[in-house]
Amino acid sequence: MRATIFAEENRRWWTLGALCFALFMIMLDNTVVNVALPAIKQDLGVTQAELEWTVAAYALTFASLLLTGGKLGDLYGRRLIFAIGLVVFTLSSLACGLSGSGTELIGARAVQGIGAALMMPSTLSIISATFAVKERGTAIGIWAGVSALALAIGPLLGGLITEHISWNWIFFVNVPIGVVAVLAAIFVVPESKDTSREQRLDLPGLLTSAIALFSIVFALIEAHRYGWTSTLIVSLFALGAVSLAAFILLELHQRAPMLDLSLFRSGTFTGANLVAILVTLAMFGIFVFFPIYMQTYLGWSPVQAGAALLPWTVMIVIFAPIAGKLSDRVGSRWLMAGGMTTVAVCCLLLTRTGLHSSFWNLLPAFLLGGLGMSFVMTPMSAAAMGAAPVAKAGVASGVLNTFRQVGVALGIAVMGAIVTDRAATRGGLRNPEGFVYGLTYGMKVSAAICLVGAVAAAVLVRRYRHAEEEEPSRPVEVAA
Repeated sequence: MRATIFAEENRRWWTLGALCFALFMIMLDNTVVNVALPAIKQDLGVTQAELEWTVAAYALTFASLLLTGGKLGDLYGRRLIFAIGLVVFTLSSLACGLSGSGTELIGARAVQGIGAALMMPSTLSIISATFAVKERGTAIGIWAGVSALALAIGPLLGGLITEHISWNWIFFVNVPIGVVAVLAAIFVVPESKDTSREQRLDLPGLLTSAIALFSIVFALIEAHRYGWTSTLIVSLFALGAVSLAAFILLELHQRAPMLDLSLFRSGTFTGANLVAILVTLAMFGIFVFFPIYMQTYLGWSPVQAGAALLPWTVMIVIFAPIAGKLSDRVGSRWLMAGGMTTVAVCCLLLTRTGLHSSFWNLLPAFLLGGLGMSFVMTPMSAAAMGAAPVAKAGVASGVLNTFRQVGVALGIAVMGAIVTDRAATRGGLRNPEGFVYGLTYGMKVSAAICLVGAVAAAVLVRRYRHAEEEEPSRPVEVAA
């Protein structure tokens, strides 16, 4: 009997290890390409807008299909959809590395996002279905720590590969990792699904949400090229607003909606998701544009630019698991509010960036950024998942990660629009002073966004009770 219990406990943690292994690869591709952008621009001869699309295409398809990925996992089995996503992600990574033009790379990155969208919701929902309440906060803390670690270490790894091999290998390394992850998913991860009620895909919801996201992000990225008041850009913003309104109306009246709006009756769930979109919106301006600034205007190598962001990694490795344990004991509310305030201070410090800044000038801000993110991401994930019934773990995970990825896509687009627009008042992007002015202006906007997130966390998030504490029967089917 003891041996059986011990084996089950071991399997839970092996499952977590397999999920984190794949999760690391997914999240790494959010930032690993950032340091390689100057090399890609030179090798493929792409424009600034195409560079932004290289990052945004991944984030956009990722965000657009996350809810569908969560629903598919609940319907057909989370392990099955997770494994399919791994295969798509691995093959598209190979296509990214073999790309010979900006168009090919952007297309392959979009397919990568599809694979990631199938994988990502399953990681968190499998954890919720596998771990008991008393261990879930710790498990989610490790999950969030790996996620944030991948985001933070991406620039350094990207710099090493770009400088010593070539940018293509940023994507080629995913191939053997993906093969191992598929095998681990098959042999280690247990299958689980939602059997609580009839499930079906919400195609109208998928279509309207995808149109809304694409229209808004495209308009933000291309606004400087076509003009903010041009017919195309104004029409795209209008189409995005109409599609978003249509999506909400559809979800309110669908029999089996893609976005279960009943989840947002919980202030804690609403607050956690609002913080998710705001923190990633603010942070991705740093992860995308600071590596460009360091290499193009400070003259640093790809490795130096990647290493400069390493303090983020160190702080996340140390504090993300601690934040997970604290969220179990004291709740997520003030941890999230304090974390968002800390990230706001990080952004304010970065407004002092100049053409002669050194690593030591940037270090305090980067340390605070890593610390703040640790105390936002882990409690945020624990609050969102704890406020949702376990039977809806896949959908809740999909919602949370959709908000995070929407923040990524919007962060790239918004920061790009700010940098380009503000730089135009100082001689344009080719003028170093213009770029730096746009970048520091963007950091002021990011600080304001983070402070809004801190207020949202303090006002909306409350100490939650796990759904299974209130409802002893859990309509979740788990099979070995």
